[in-house]
Amino acid sequence: MATVLSGTSGALYYKPAATKATFGESAVDVADDEITVATYLNFKVGDPVKFSVVDVNTGAAGTGTLPAGITAGTTYYVIAYTAATGVMQVSATSGGSAIPITDDVTAVSPNAFQVAYADYAAVGQVQNWSFEITRAEIDVTTIGQTAGQYAPFRTYIPGFADGSGSASVFITDDDTTLASRLVQDVLQASQAGAAFQLYIDKLGTEALSRSIAFDATLLTASFTVNPDDAQVVELTFRPTAAPTIDFSKS
Repeated sequence: MATVLSGTSGALYYKPAATKATFGESAVDVADDEITVATYLNFKVGDPVKFSVVDVNTGAAGTGTLPAGITAGTTYYVIAYTAATGVMQVSATSGGSAIPITDDVTAVSPNAFQVAYADYAAVGQVQNWSFEITRAEIDVTTIGQTAGQYAPFRTYIPGFADGSGSASVFITDDDTTLASRLVQDVLQASQAGAAFQLYIDKLGTEALSRSIAFDATLLTASFTVNPDDAQVVELTFRPTAAPTIDFSKS
């Protein structure tokens, strides 16, 4: 008999908005070990990032070779990012020295290099989350039905699916927490990279945990302040594509 899930170990994991960008070979500065990604993104010092080669037309894995000194799938850490210029430096360790880049190598269009926030991270100040999936209904009733004692019923087929979510996040006095960043991300002009992994139960290993994961758009942040309760921000968000739903042990 299957085990009914209680949500007692539920959790919200997040990747911050505006932490995904592509760049070309010309954006790699071998002399200064720098990369020029897009301007006015949301990378912070200490952010874990990974690099890959992607096809910019499809978003899928592309063909090409990353700049020499950077390995695909390896986690690096941002040690500098200037929003006005888009110039970034990364290190093999948090707060370490810049990775030496010895060759800009090649990524021929439509392929490009990509930098993105490495992995989902837990938002520790979330009180609760909710997520709803709906389907549109399309009326395909036909005319000319045979009259009888009772009125004919309309006929429907399912249409496009949609989703919406919300979360209640406690406000703290630390602007550096991922919870504070989640609230602030509603205002990000670019929300590329924003993603949620909503755990129904978060157990010891990923294989035993059940979750709903999706890239997202952050929509609203509603603040509630009164003298008797902890201060809470109600956030709403929407998936940008079909979510991945995993309710099984594997």
